[in-house]
Amino acid sequence: MNPLSHLPRALLVSALCLSLAPQPALAADPAELSELVDLGSQLPDVKALNEGLFPEDAFDCKAVQDAGYKCMGFKPAVRYSLPTASFKLGSAELPGLLRQQLDRFADLLRGKRGSGRVIRIEGHADASGTAALNQSISQRRAEAVRDYLVKQGAEQAMLQPVGMGAKTPKPGTDPFAADNRRVELARAQPPKMQ
Repeated sequence: MNPLSHLPRALLVSALCLSLAPQPALAADPAELSELVDLGSQLPDVKALNEGLFPEDAFDCKAVQDAGYKCMGFKPAVRYSLPTASFKLGSAELPGLLRQQLDRFADLLRGKRGSGRVIRIEGHADASGTAALNQSISQRRAEAVRDYLVKQGAEQAMLQPVGMGAKTPKPGTDPFAADNRRVELARAQPPKMQ
């Protein structure tokens, strides 16, 4: 029996591609290596979130090595943007769709309690206010997401809320666009090989 038969084919193909692809230089910010996934109005699948945020849990390097292959690692963790234009101007109140999406993240994070891993919750603002106001509202948005996830059973120590102000608009958008009123969730540190 093939020792890799229990692994999803997509993970094996990813491992092969990673082993053949040139490896990027280490970035100062883990987000620079992360794929950005804009959830828009989609409700994410908890399994897909696990593979995106915790790729080291979804990929069994030992099984690859036991099969005689060299394990070169796994894809970088995904950065999730949710959802575009979800916050009203000047508000940190979580809209219904955002709560539904966060429920899926909470389902995943409840199972990671005590793992020592940290999820960075970045609050963002559009450029319509002053720098100080945008910083404040973006921090409140990040904290509102953290508080909601904790109420849903996530471990508070795993969640790092950070206000980004209007400094990092979504790629390809006008800094004043409503799409920039968002939160992004990603790993605070890149995952490590086990």
